[in-house]
Amino acid sequence: MKKLLEDIEQLKKSQIKNIIDNRIKEFKQNRKKSNKEIFKELCFCILTANFNAKRSIEIQNKIDDGFLNLSESKLSKKLSEYGHRFPNTRAHYIVEARKYKDSLKDIINSENKDQLREWLVKNIKGFGYKESSHFLRNIGFENIGIIDFHIIDILTRYKIIKKPKILTKRKYLEIEKILEKIAKKLNMTLSELDLYLWYIETGKILK
Repeated sequence: MKKLLEDIEQLKKSQIKNIIDNRIKEFKQNRKKSNKEIFKELCFCILTANFNAKRSIEIQNKIDDGFLNLSESKLSKKLSEYGHRFPNTRAHYIVEARKYKDSLKDIINSENKDQLREWLVKNIKGFGYKESSHFLRNIGFENIGIIDFHIIDILTRYKIIKKPKILTKRKYLEIEKILEKIAKKLNMTLSELDLYLWYIETGKILK
């Protein structure tokens, strides 16, 4: 763990810190947006499951309000046209999730982050713990771990964890606890830590 802490401390002294700080501010602003804008962010997180985050951002920008009103068949066609790996399934999940598009802000404000994550996993098709955590982080929740293969790979490479064969709920929460300890040592939130880890692993700061 010591080497990872040292590497992140070095990044905190670089321009990367300013980029990450600005991205965190953007996430906090997202929570103040309308139900429709928050729903479009939820759709983005549906798209990212088992798919490239950068390409998901491009697709999100192209479809925009189409997430709110395109029929399932037209949405599927758009996703296919823009190169999504799972156009039919993701279109179905997004259309199914529309029943919550006008009430997301009330739901978000009524529960704590752990209850919200459980609600999302239970009620949003295509959402597991990673996607639910990703969505909550992107709308301003700070202390929640987004554990995907990038994060697992980097923790494995720094010999902090052994790479799990499958990521069960128990294993997810176990790794999240480890990330909490790392974040505490660095005096940062899990949201900030995720962006630093992503940068170390990919050289990019996305969302």
